[in-house]
Amino acid sequence: MTMLLAITGGSDGWAPERWRERLRQHLPEMDFVIAGVDDFDPAAIRYAAVWKPTKGYLATLPRLSLIFNLGAGVDAVMADPTLPDVPLVRVATDDLTNRMSEYVLLHVLMAHRRQAPLASAQKRRQWDGRLQWAAKDLRVGVMGLGVIGTDAVHKLAMVGFNVAGWSRTPRSVPGIACFDGAAGLDDFLARSDVLVVLLPLTAQTRGIVDRVLLRKLPHDGPLGAPVLINAGRGGLQIEDDILAALDDGTLGQATLDVFNTEPLPSDHPLWSHPRVTITPHNAADSDAEAIAAYIAAQIRSHECGAALANVVDRTRGY
Repeated sequence: MTMLLAITGGSDGWAPERWRERLRQHLPEMDFVIAGVDDFDPAAIRYAAVWKPTKGYLATLPRLSLIFNLGAGVDAVMADPTLPDVPLVRVATDDLTNRMSEYVLLHVLMAHRRQAPLASAQKRRQWDGRLQWAAKDLRVGVMGLGVIGTDAVHKLAMVGFNVAGWSRTPRSVPGIACFDGAAGLDDFLARSDVLVVLLPLTAQTRGIVDRVLLRKLPHDGPLGAPVLINAGRGGLQIEDDILAALDDGTLGQATLDVFNTEPLPSDHPLWSHPRVTITPHNAADSDAEAIAAYIAAQIRSHECGAALANVVDRTRGY
């Protein structure tokens, strides 16, 4: 059996040779080839492990039976109109989930403890004591209640924040106020001093974080103006609308890990905005070791006739 690694973009951690080394340790009986590097017979490829593969490339593999997406978001794969009609499995490891929750906790706490103005005061050598409130007084709303969002709301609640979640379809999370659908969105937004976006990117969610949505966030919370944290997908946000909302006071600050164009162009105004924190799509870097073990377990289970876990529903896009 042969697995193709078709990987483009990403940080140093996405080097195809690194992935091949880890996968080979867990699947020593399998051959691995790298797209654009190795010569191979397309008909020999049964499995593919991919990250943002070139559109049309997977359609050239006549015996492909299973695709593993190496990151949490599958929108780049789903955007390929020639994508073969075989199961597409998304990553769902504890490591990735924990990393994303760490990121969410970090930046919610940064907003809660007012770290940005304190850092600014330090640069001015100014002792800027400010009123501090309890975590229970800050309302945090998480958009997206999949595996990652559910873990995030639990951990935020453990710290003491007043947490709610919203999803496109009804979800129930014990101890968490849950809203859903268009009917529940306005009420959810109205009680979100900090809005955390962890939605998948689909036709229904593309551009959902726009001027209209941002204006529905409250201004009666302890922060004075709402905070946006997007660690989901860049296509969820309208970046010009975020900039306008920051400039007119609709938003107090924004932390963005994802963008419509990545890397974010060096001349983009988000870089220099004083109330924007930018991170380079590293909220939850995929760990090659954890994901290699996950893929190996899935393949061995599949070879024994068991059902695959975390298969993407192509009608929903996640």
